[in-house]
Amino acid sequence: MPLSFNNETCSGCKVCLLVCALSNFKESCMTKALLNSYGKFPAPGKYYIDHCDQCGVCAEICPADAIREENGVYLIDKDPCFSCGYCVDGCPKKVMRMIDGFPHKCIDCGECADLCPRDALKFSSREEMQA
Repeated sequence: MPLSFNNETCSGCKVCLLVCALSNFKESCMTKALLNSYGKFPAPGKYYIDHCDQCGVCAEICPADAIREENGVYLIDKDPCFSCGYCVDGCPKKVMRMIDGFPHKCIDCGECADLCPRDALKFSSREEMQA
């Protein structure tokens, strides 16, 4: 899992959400982000990020076999997908989104980690992780 999160440094700024939406959809609409950010209260200052850990549940439940694993990342193929939404509903982390009638998920691009001002999100290439 190349993307990791450290809640000790997260400030809850949600830059990751904005970067994700801009990167994937060219819109500054945080509801289109493919990760979730939330605070845990009453402990002030404790924030968390839910992100895709590439578990593969979406691929297992896809009736169209439209989700395939490639180099440890699950990708959605638009051609066989008929937008049933089973993958979105079945995502254990609730980080898949149905946007414009099509399911979307994180593809480990690393943009969120690159621009996180507090280094709460870290992204390591698969080569770095194997070294």
